[in-house]
Amino acid sequence: MKKIILVGLFLVLSTVALHGQGSHEYSPLVEKTVNYKNWTLNDLANNKATDLRSLMTGKKLVMVLYFAPWCPNWRNEAPVAESLYDKYKSQGFEIVGVSEYGPRDDVKNFFGPTGAPYPIVTESESRDDREKTAHYGYRQLTGDTRRWGSPWNIFLEPSKCSSNGDVLMEKAWVVNGELIEADVDKFIHDRLAANAAITPCKQ
Repeated sequence: MKKIILVGLFLVLSTVALHGQGSHEYSPLVEKTVNYKNWTLNDLANNKATDLRSLMTGKKLVMVLYFAPWCPNWRNEAPVAESLYDKYKSQGFEIVGVSEYGPRDDVKNFFGPTGAPYPIVTESESRDDREKTAHYGYRQLTGDTRRWGSPWNIFLEPSKCSSNGDVLMEKAWVVNGELIEADVDKFIHDRLAANAAITPCKQ
């Protein structure tokens, strides 16, 4: 009888564990052709226009993180992103959040009274804008089949970015879903080490 109970308990616990895993949308870090362009969007904190090139100045590696404030998968990734930012920001790592498909007030409420730990800009505030956003187009190029694509992460190395024109990088490393923390941690560590000196975008 004890053996039957233990086996039953094991099956229940296994099912719970798998259910918890299933609530995530983890995705590997892969290099894709994106033709990622510079943008000018409004800052969440002061609603003033800011461009990506200015946010990249003085950085070795920048992760642009697209998210919807209502998305459960983004809520899973948010503490991971903040942990990586805290770990590497003093070494030239930057995160730039791009809010999608939700009102600015919802984004502010998500981060609370202290605000976001890294810069946040807004690309869209309505779900009706989904197919009109640059975010949607990039996801299509990289094979992301999710309906909303939150979160979606792209890594840019300023030393490899074009210093003029709209396109910053033709190829870039992307994550079509939630970050796999150990893999991304190693990627950030290695890229920061490779970019030992902060250099401007190449000519």
